[in-house]
Amino acid sequence: SYQRFANCYRDFYRLQPELTRSIYDQFVSQLQASIKEEIQEVKEEGNLEALFNSLDKIVEEAKEQEEPAWRPSGIPEEDVRSAMVPYLLKHRAYLRKVLKEKEEENRKLAEAVLAGRDRIAELQRLIQDRKQAWQ
Repeated sequence: SYQRFANCYRDFYRLQPELTRSIYDQFVSQLQASIKEEIQEVKEEGNLEALFNSLDKIVEEAKEQEEPAWRPSGIPEEDVRSAMVPYLLKHRAYLRKVLKEKEEENRKLAEAVLAGRDRIAELQRLIQDRKQAWQ
């Protein structure tokens, strides 16, 4: 404030109060300009304007949401569990589906192997029968 500034320079203020006020005003305006310049540099360096715009968009989208946003419980195991359980359930369903497909494929292959064995046994009997017929 101006009073604090004047108290710091008491002797100068007593001699020339108008000049003290003028110096204070210049000091404040230069400080404000410097701060604005620094803020602008930070905004440009960090691309903050785009980030703030995206943040505003997220806030606007969140206003339409009826249920509260997720917040961590403070217990990491529970927080991870709440995020991982849906993924793991989905993965388990996928693995069960693949397992059923493989079991079906194995069943068909086993039937083909058994049919092949039966055919081989039939051919061996035919060979045996023809061999005995020749003898």
